[in-house]
Amino acid sequence: MRNSHSEDIVGVRYTGWAALDRDPQEDVVEFVCPHCGNKGVKPARRARSEYHFTDGFLQDMQGEATTCKVCRKALHVAPVVLVHDRDEKQRFEAIFTEEAVAVPN
Repeated sequence: MRNSHSEDIVGVRYTGWAALDRDPQEDVVEFVCPHCGNKGVKPARRARSEYHFTDGFLQDMQGEATTCKVCRKALHVAPVVLVHDRDEKQRFEAIFTEEAVAVPN
């Protein structure tokens, strides 16, 4: 029997100026698997209007389910943070890098 437990991880959805290098037809949520360290992407399913302002960012707190393509572990990507420009991208990276360092394993 397969384990249905999934681990919550932070995902990011780049829009506007933060997504300049991306194909305009591609709207994805990016994440890093906590098990194998693989960077993953999945198609964004929620409309941007469903995001709420939380902790200084627009976030989807409900999140989305996915599976890591490398290690096949179930993941729950929540929150999904909407990052619009370069300043928000720098602020997001600074905040979530500090949190990742502060969490002991």
